[in-house]
Amino acid sequence: MRKIKVGDLVQVITGAEKGKQGKILRFNKEASRLFIEKVKLVKRHTRPTQKNPQGGTLEKEASLHISNVMLVDPKTKKPGRVSIQRGKDTPPLRVFKKTGTELK
Repeated sequence: MRKIKVGDLVQVITGAEKGKQGKILRFNKEASRLFIEKVKLVKRHTRPTQKNPQGGTLEKEASLHISNVMLVDPKTKKPGRVSIQRGKDTPPLRVFKKTGTELK
């Protein structure tokens, strides 16, 4: 079980985008890189196509390494460390170490 999943709210802890929060859109497991909503936007210049007949400049998210983000605790709205608790009869749960809040 991974500690970070698609749809989780994370905060960037290092780099030019430090302090920004957003939801995870995609996760590349092989490269350990995340695409976060409205974080690390880059401009992509495109030619006119049938799909986009106007062409022009598009803004899209670039990837960040997984080590540069932390999960955000929904209770405190601050980043925190997560542990995985395993029980005999229950599925593994992701729990924030400081507050004990469970993630779904």
